[in-house]
Amino acid sequence: MTKATISLLAINDVKDFVNIVMKYDYDIDLISGRYAVDARSIMGIFSLDLSRPIELNAHTDDADAFLKEIDKYIVK
Repeated sequence: MTKATISLLAINDVKDFVNIVMKYDYDIDLISGRYAVDARSIMGIFSLDLSRPIELNAHTDDADAFLKEIDKYIVK
């Protein structure tokens, strides 16, 4: 599993992020507090507290291309 912390501050960030996630076959979850949602679900993402960083879990060990695509959303 590959983990990262991301931040999605605007509506367009969420739409762009979901479009990127859709390209990959493996499961990707977003976790905020005690809530976990599928990263392909725009409605699920909007149910999270987007004012705080969100934990991302990609269920693969080969997520290099994915992480490169979402680099602008990763909290460093």
